[in-house]
Amino acid sequence: MKIAVISVTNQGDKISEKLREFFQIALFSKNIISNFDLMSITKHLMEDYEAIIFISSTGIAVRGIAPYLKSKATDPAVIVIDSTGSFVISLVSGHLGGANELTLKVAECIKALPIITTATDRLGLIAPDIIARNNHLVIDDLKKAKIISSKLIDGKKIAFVDDAMEISIPKGYIARGEVAEGIVHVTNKQDLEETQGINDLETLKLIRKNIVLGIGCKKNFPADKMRKSVLNILKQNNLDIRAVKIVTTVEVKKHEAAILELNKFLKSEINIWSLEEIKTVQHKYIGSGFVEKTIGVKAVCEPCVELSGGTLLTGKIACNGMTICIGEIENK
Repeated sequence: MKIAVISVTNQGDKISEKLREFFQIALFSKNIISNFDLMSITKHLMEDYEAIIFISSTGIAVRGIAPYLKSKATDPAVIVIDSTGSFVISLVSGHLGGANELTLKVAECIKALPIITTATDRLGLIAPDIIARNNHLVIDDLKKAKIISSKLIDGKKIAFVDDAMEISIPKGYIARGEVAEGIVHVTNKQDLEETQGINDLETLKLIRKNIVLGIGCKKNFPADKMRKSVLNILKQNNLDIRAVKIVTTVEVKKHEAAILELNKFLKSEINIWSLEEIKTVQHKYIGSGFVEKTIGVKAVCEPCVELSGGTLLTGKIACNGMTICIGEIENK
């Protein structure tokens, strides 16, 4: 975690030195920086750091960050340590930004009292955004996440469903099949058939990024055409585009603009495999003599999915000059 510390007193500087024993921090001290400008420094830190620790009053911290707050989905964690080092307060982005977790760690390190006011945490419940953060899931709708959290706080029954059955039912939730007033559904699907038509249930989708796309294509394949083809195939297979974790291909295509732009569009990782690596598994798939003559291997998309750790959900799908194979990665 990239952490910045803002200190406005001598005592704050001493506390920051204590923090250095446990964390890698960048210190912005009023005693060190000439022409110290809290607002301009805070603006810079809000954009470039994952967490900001104010060693000051909460009032100073609130005034410093207020103009630059955007969204709980993007704001960094902000915590406050009082000038005596007695209290550590989680101020902003307690869940998604990790401020609550950082507050507990800092408080333990400097022997202070952690102050966390998030209702679900105080009640010992696990909010949907914490489930998402701890399991690297994408929250489909932040407003629905807030509604589900409110229902949990009010003592309403919320069902928890994980398609892959990898996450145990969190504290405060019930299993599917019991009477509930809301559902948190972990999935890589675009549409959730089992909850369609149940209008009185608030359903929050948490998207698991476990889809791998093996891609092969002709040289200089149009990027726009590839993107549209991939989106259409994902839709046909009822897969959420945000579930794509990896785009993978052969080394001779590593500079192909269409594949690179697709990877950027999907905000995914990219895996490139050598001809030698592909040759170790290509015998399992129906290949093309023309492709083998052209690039040195007879199959691309399916072997690349397998090498990336994916279980094939589809075979090779041909799309007018490109091929795609969809796989699913098991999170271990």
